[in-house]
Amino acid sequence: MQNLKVLFEDNHIIVVEKKPNIPSQGDKTEDLDMLTIVKQYIKEKYNKPGNVYLGLVHRLDRPVGGIMIFAKTSKAASRLSNQVREKTFKKKYLVVVDGKVSPEQGSLEDYLYKDERHNMSKVVNQDKKNAKLAKLDYKLLKYNEVKNLSLLEINLHTGRHHQIRVQLSHFGHSIFGDQKYGTRGKGKQIALWAYQLTINHPITKEEMVFEDLPEPIGTWCILKE
Repeated sequence: MQNLKVLFEDNHIIVVEKKPNIPSQGDKTEDLDMLTIVKQYIKEKYNKPGNVYLGLVHRLDRPVGGIMIFAKTSKAASRLSNQVREKTFKKKYLVVVDGKVSPEQGSLEDYLYKDERHNMSKVVNQDKKNAKLAKLDYKLLKYNEVKNLSLLEINLHTGRHHQIRVQLSHFGHSIFGDQKYGTRGKGKQIALWAYQLTINHPITKEEMVFEDLPEPIGTWCILKE
C-alpha cells in the first residue's frame, strides 16, 4: 500500500493529500495516479474483493500538491459534482511567487484561452473564440526581502486550465518553480499547494473545512520564517 496521508474518511467520502508530481487520474504516461492509489488503499484496508468504486470529483495539476476529495459512493459523487458546478465547493491555495506583490490584496479577472496542442493557456481578449472568464482573489501573507519572494493565499472562483499559474504570470508575479509559465526556480518543484477545501457533506449537509499545509522545506521554508 502506498504511504497515503488520509485527512478524513467515512462511508461516503475520503479526503487525502496528493503529493506533487502524481497525476490525479491515469494518463498517457501510465504513471501511478491518485485514483488508483486511493482505490488500492480502500481495497486493502477493508479487504474488498473485485473493483472498488471511487468517484473523481475534481483534479489538481500533476506538479501541484495538496488536498483532494474522492467520493466512495455514486450518490456522494453526484452531489459533490453539483457543488463544484454551483460553486459551493471552495478551494484555497498557497503559492510562492516572484517579487513583492502590490497591492497586498486584490482580485484578478482575465479571459483565458487553452492551447490544446501545447497544453498551455494564455490571457486573451474576451472576444476571442473559446475564451473563458477566470477569476481569483489573492492576499499577501508574507514577503521575503532577501529572496524577493511573496507567499500568497489564493481563493479560486473559477476552475480554468492552469488558471492560477497563467493569471499570476500575466500579473507579473509568476510562481516559483513553474516550468511552463515561470521566470525563476527552473528545475525546482512548483510552489503551488491546495491547502484548504470547503464542502457540504454530501449526506449530512454539514459544512466541512479541511486544511493541509506543505512541509516547510525548500521554497516552503517561507511558511516558518
